[in-house]
Amino acid sequence: MAKKRVTKATYMKWYEDMLFWRKFEDMSAALYIQQKIRGFLHLYNGQEAVLAGSAYAMQEGDNMITAYRNHVQPIALGEDPRRIMAELMGKVTGTSRGKGGSMHMFSPDKGFWGGHGIVGGQIPLGAGLAFADKYNGKKNVTLTYMGDGAIRQGSWHETANLAMLWKLPVVFCVENNGYAMGTSVERTANHTDIYKLGLGYDMPCRAVDGMDPVAVYDAVHEAMERARKGDGPTLLEIRTYRYKGHSMSDPQKYRTKEEVAEYQEKDPITLCLNKIKEEKWATDEEIAAIDARVKDLVAECVQFAEESDFPDPSELYQGVYAQEDYPFITE
Repeated sequence: MAKKRVTKATYMKWYEDMLFWRKFEDMSAALYIQQKIRGFLHLYNGQEAVLAGSAYAMQEGDNMITAYRNHVQPIALGEDPRRIMAELMGKVTGTSRGKGGSMHMFSPDKGFWGGHGIVGGQIPLGAGLAFADKYNGKKNVTLTYMGDGAIRQGSWHETANLAMLWKLPVVFCVENNGYAMGTSVERTANHTDIYKLGLGYDMPCRAVDGMDPVAVYDAVHEAMERARKGDGPTLLEIRTYRYKGHSMSDPQKYRTKEEVAEYQEKDPITLCLNKIKEEKWATDEEIAAIDARVKDLVAECVQFAEESDFPDPSELYQGVYAQEDYPFITE
């Protein structure tokens, strides 16, 4: 697919999308404190440019799979955000009928295959999706995301070996936000250039500015086109930052307020808005209208989730063995 132009319309969409994802996550945090969302909650605040740029590079039929920081990815691929909020609150109208919750979002009809709670468990699954497409003669590509901690797992090395051997159409994206839970990259290995882990497999690899959606789009598009042509996988280390803790229970004692403030100056939402203002692509009134739409949509998501029912206990045994038993998945 030819490379898309990054235009006024692109920036306007990126701004509204990223702002909505941020506000959606902020609301999720508030609902968690109110105990309306249970279990664990991992927020995406700060990493929005990774998703914005990646989604812009995808085409119909492509797949995405990631770890448990996964609320807004299916929204970016077209899933109804009301159903995501319902899933977070464990309601029957959620994308997994309330059974998956925060860490296990799924929307396969939109090309989103999870949401996986096992660290590194999604890496071979992403390669499996790519293998299926290649086996069936499709030109689709799978984006497989992992954290800077997950790539230290053995599952990465086994998957990288087979992906290169079979030239699978998969792009491995490390969202390097600096910390595996509370352990910095510097303390997990004798090198900090994570992308170089691809060199041992002769896999094309590079580092990417993950706070800039244009840089992400350029890198992901290039890697996806290489995969689509049959040239196999790429490893991208997308350097980003999370403004919140690893999860809601994280006191964040491993980093300073000054460090967080330094990265907040690179906030992708602010930088996108600054570009819009510099180019005079929108008036203050138009920007205010976007902000209002975002606020209203978040409120609509909460209302939908709160008014939805919890699953009936009989649902416990549905969807265990066969998709045919759980028709809502493909609706």
